[in-house]
Amino acid sequence: MREGAAGSYDVTFLGHFAKDLIVVRGVESESSGGAVWYAPMAMARLGLKAAVITRLAADDFHKLDPLRAAGVDVFAAEAPETSGIENVYTTADMDRRTCRPMGFAGAFAPGEIPDLETRLFIVAPIIAGEVDLALLEAIARRHPGRVALDVQGFVRVREGGSLVHVDWPEKARGLAHVTYLKLDHAEAEILTGETDIHAAARMVAAWGPREVVLTHAEGVLVHAEGRDYEASWCARRLDGRTGRGDTCFATYCARRLVEGPGSAGRFAAALTSLKMETPGPFAGTEADVRALLD
Repeated sequence: MREGAAGSYDVTFLGHFAKDLIVVRGVESESSGGAVWYAPMAMARLGLKAAVITRLAADDFHKLDPLRAAGVDVFAAEAPETSGIENVYTTADMDRRTCRPMGFAGAFAPGEIPDLETRLFIVAPIIAGEVDLALLEAIARRHPGRVALDVQGFVRVREGGSLVHVDWPEKARGLAHVTYLKLDHAEAEILTGETDIHAAARMVAAWGPREVVLTHAEGVLVHAEGRDYEASWCARRLDGRTGRGDTCFATYCARRLVEGPGSAGRFAAALTSLKMETPGPFAGTEADVRALLD
């Protein structure tokens, strides 16, 4: 079963919706999650037209209603179960967490990807196995020069009852098809062996991505056009830390439609800082972001 009506979009997202369990200082809370939850909500708040392509159990289709209410078009394929992750934050800055899978909605089939007209196509799986290399290559052929990728969907692997980071053996071939790449400090080290984020970003860029967006504890590093651009988080609290990378990357990619990498990175860091102050997706306005930047 699928919902949605094909149209023309600014940004399209592909990935699993998640039913997450967030544990902070021993306090548990249930939350909707995944890039297809956090990112399109931010796009809608910026006045952009977004679409979501996802898989989940039919009994959970109603959990996508807030996306529809925000003006996001949803294309949902029925899966045996809905994906979910238990995120246990282990440090005060909430930059380290342990993750445990609680469900997996399975791999996307090529026939589940509608042929949408879109300015950007963001491949944002939460767990390895959602999207394989062949599907990534097919998407790149359909949307040349407009594909963005969150690498966590290729390096975060289910292993027993845990989620662990492993290298992506096909990274050079896969990243050759990517225009915008998102990764965090830990994922960068897994892929490159480098602990220095600047060196890691340059190494990853050499495999093909035109621009690299690397989030870390202090902020975001953008490597584009042979240069590094940096912006710091300025959140007053971290109650909404989950969804940081999803929000930052989508916002950066969207801003690149209208401005350069340096200003897009600063805008993305500011919006994400506001998002991190409150649980859930970004609920502010572009004016709020501009006020923070000013």
